[in-house]
Amino acid sequence: MNLSNLKPAAGSTKNSKRIGRGTGSGRGGTSTRGHKGAGSRSGHSTKIGFEGGQMPLQRRVPKVGFKPINRVEYVGVNLDVLQGLAEKFNLTSIDFAILQEHGLASKNDLVKVLGRGEVKSKLEVKAHAFSATAQKAIEAVGGSIEKL
Repeated sequence: MNLSNLKPAAGSTKNSKRIGRGTGSGRGGTSTRGHKGAGSRSGHSTKIGFEGGQMPLQRRVPKVGFKPINRVEYVGVNLDVLQGLAEKFNLTSIDFAILQEHGLASKNDLVKVLGRGEVKSKLEVKAHAFSATAQKAIEAVGGSIEKL
């Protein structure tokens, strides 16, 4: 056996129906294009989304909202979550690596500390941004903040 006498398995391949090769072929006459109209002419193509004159979906659906292209998206972490972490794992310093380790942020996220809850212990917190109430609460108990 060599490459010159390899064949596909019997019945695995089938010849395609040849269009426009006379009336005896079963696909002669209009060659599956129907009668008249733009679709029967050569060179005809419809635009993407064209629905035969019906108002296309992208024009029927209402347009709402606005998303600024330069918006910075943060993952919020509240003070009560930080306090819970500090108590559970006996931490005095919380940084981005610790938040990643405990599933509160992924590697490409920016973290913002928010002011819900309260901090009871002195913490050194490192994050990308802080709300004003969170900053006051952390510094009120003697902690410190550092922006990354």
